[in-house]
Amino acid sequence: MAALHVRMGLWGAAGATAGILSHHVAGDASWLAGAVRYGSQPIGQIFLRLLQMLVVPLAFAALALGVADVGDLRRFGRIGLKTLVYTVVVSFVAVLIGLTLVNLLRPGDGIEPAARELLTAGLADRAQAYTSGKAPPAGLDLLITLVPSNPLEAAATGNILAWMTFSLFIGVGLLLVDTPGTRQFRGALTGLYEICMRLLQAILRIAPYGVAALLFTLTAQLGAEALVPLGKYVGVVLLALGLHQFGVYSLAVRFLGGMRPLVFFRAIQEAMLTAFSTASSNATLPTALRVAEERLQLPPAIARFVLTIGATANQNGTALFEGVTVLFLAQFFGVDLSLTQQFTVLVVCVLAGIGTAGVPAGSLPVIAMILKMVDVPVEGIGIILGVDRFLDMCRTTLNVTGDLAAAVVISRGQPRGAFEPAAASPSTTGTPEPR
Repeated sequence: MAALHVRMGLWGAAGATAGILSHHVAGDASWLAGAVRYGSQPIGQIFLRLLQMLVVPLAFAALALGVADVGDLRRFGRIGLKTLVYTVVVSFVAVLIGLTLVNLLRPGDGIEPAARELLTAGLADRAQAYTSGKAPPAGLDLLITLVPSNPLEAAATGNILAWMTFSLFIGVGLLLVDTPGTRQFRGALTGLYEICMRLLQAILRIAPYGVAALLFTLTAQLGAEALVPLGKYVGVVLLALGLHQFGVYSLAVRFLGGMRPLVFFRAIQEAMLTAFSTASSNATLPTALRVAEERLQLPPAIARFVLTIGATANQNGTALFEGVTVLFLAQFFGVDLSLTQQFTVLVVCVLAGIGTAGVPAGSLPVIAMILKMVDVPVEGIGIILGVDRFLDMCRTTLNVTGDLAAAVVISRGQPRGAFEPAAASPSTTGTPEPR
């Protein structure tokens, strides 16, 4: 059987082609409307709801464990704190680059207003619920709402930002308290995370059919013009990833790490190729560790700490991709996001970069979550699924490069044997001390 991404691409192309042909032949025929209403649309909706089902438990387990995995913070002291600060700042820059390019180049534009109205016609009730009552919080109010008075209510009402804050606090608590009970709870969180990831893998097995249904629904209504912005979207994602890869990381390595960028990129070629081919930060971790110690000559203990944490918590490429995708789909559907909403997207993407699974397609539930939060039709995720595998390979390369760049920065000024456990003295091993 062909690989998942191949099948997803083939089924997506088949769905899009069938939709375009149906639109061209039948136009507004009642049978086509019925096929969409009672066939492709429910199939696509079920696929998306399965993804959304995992959002709350996966975000909770992944973020809490992402923070708790910095358990060596007490051992490494300022090394751990420096790693966390660097990760947040660079992730912020990555998402900011992506959002800026989307706002400047506007890849989602090009759909006629009438077509956009058709796409969002069934979402009037949801839009009204979102815009009714008081306006979305901004400024100080937004800061206050980051802290939930009732975490379960935040999860139930879709206040994902507050839910993520609660998840981060649980992670901090696990970091600070080491008792048999907290170790058991951490084990339960690990189990929850593994269950969610296994279910995600199962859901992705039906992804080709969900993609075909979503793209058929879209192109049957709009024709070929629905796919025109897709090429622009891919171009913007690649441009943003390239700017961060060769711009931001080069500056960080040169001025914060004291290493020439050309030397750095030559040394990590093997890790970059492995990341591109596997599309998994976790699968690339052994190669990255070997490259850091043998090619970059970094202190082994620091390299292991930074790279192990970074495989989950330092995913700049994923955070950038999520931000670009959300704004692109907002433009595609004609949803005008305010500066406050875009800032919220930025914050969520940075936080999600801490907990997004370092496996292929691990960002899909997060994107679905953010789309729902800013009232962009979640159905739009079907537009990007056909090209997601290639973009996943590219952003994973950025993620792994970012982990290695972080290791260079954090290691600066540290001797190669820094933080290695001291060798046991002869007197403690039972061997007579030489005289």
